[in-house]
Amino acid sequence: MTRDPLHGRGARTNASGRYERFAREEFDDGWANEPVEKLETIVTPELAKTIISTNQSPDISFDQSINPYRGCEHGCIYCYARPNHAYVGLSPGLDFETKLFVKANAAELLEREFAKPSYRPRTIMLGGVTDIYQPIERGYGVTRALLEVMERWRHPVALITKSQLVMRDIDILARLAERGLAKAAISVTSLDRRISRVMEPRAAAPHRRIEAIRALTEAGVPATVMVAPVVPAINDREIEAILEECAKAGASAAGYVVLRLPLEIKDLFREWLAQHFPDRQTRVMTIVRQMRGGRDYDPEWSKRQKGEGPYAKLIADRFATACRRLGLDKPRLALDHTQFRRPPDYGDQGDLFAAS
Repeated sequence: MTRDPLHGRGARTNASGRYERFAREEFDDGWANEPVEKLETIVTPELAKTIISTNQSPDISFDQSINPYRGCEHGCIYCYARPNHAYVGLSPGLDFETKLFVKANAAELLEREFAKPSYRPRTIMLGGVTDIYQPIERGYGVTRALLEVMERWRHPVALITKSQLVMRDIDILARLAERGLAKAAISVTSLDRRISRVMEPRAAAPHRRIEAIRALTEAGVPATVMVAPVVPAINDREIEAILEECAKAGASAAGYVVLRLPLEIKDLFREWLAQHFPDRQTRVMTIVRQMRGGRDYDPEWSKRQKGEGPYAKLIADRFATACRRLGLDKPRLALDHTQFRRPPDYGDQGDLFAAS
């Protein structure tokens, strides 16, 4: 039996991005049984010009963020960041999870930003459109370098991941958290290993993520569990079980997002459903459209995260009830912005002479 060359990948195809002049489309040329080469991950270092991104979205809990990588090897089929790969002439499909970019100068740029006289500290979210602890972080270490800068300048930092690799940096995170300068969110989408494997093929197994929550909280780092996304007829029945397991591990708060299918993701997701859940694809998409006003997606800020209609209300009610029962309904933790200061060893010789 020939091994699937896409084993361990989320997307099934590599359709052209929406900005490409020519569209690529797969078709059966009669050689379907010929062996296909396994896809390898290609990482390209790049020198970024800026490092802090800002947003004004009222339904996002942070207004500035840093993403040390572009693309994500975790390959989560639902990832709302996939369409961003189209901006660099690549496909939101397989390219997103196999052609990655690392911002090699991220820590240097962040230190320069902090050093500007005009800079005013506000919590920076690490992650958002990439996983900061995806597999390539083991070799490149950009996330750890950023955390080291945060600690040197005593800057508040939040992070989100679905990787147990966050445990590697507990030493820094614990010291920051002791000063009220750090918090973490761990995404736990399913406790079912089979669902997790096909939906998030290169992310950590569910029990590893729960171990990460336990390790963080035992070290004094406040941890939130994110049940994101809630996918109709796939993982929606697990909401209460996920919250219960994470509360036992020490999570102090929780959040959720229902499935979002903007731009190219809707077609990629349909292909994924046909491959892995052919018996449920009609039901899944029917409920999705019920939540999105009859469409695959509604981008309105007030609706895109939670949806609307009876199913969306049911999910919201179940989530709120479980959070109250488990003590996960605490208000969002605010970090301290008052400790930010220039490190004693930062600056040129003029600064040193002035200090003496």
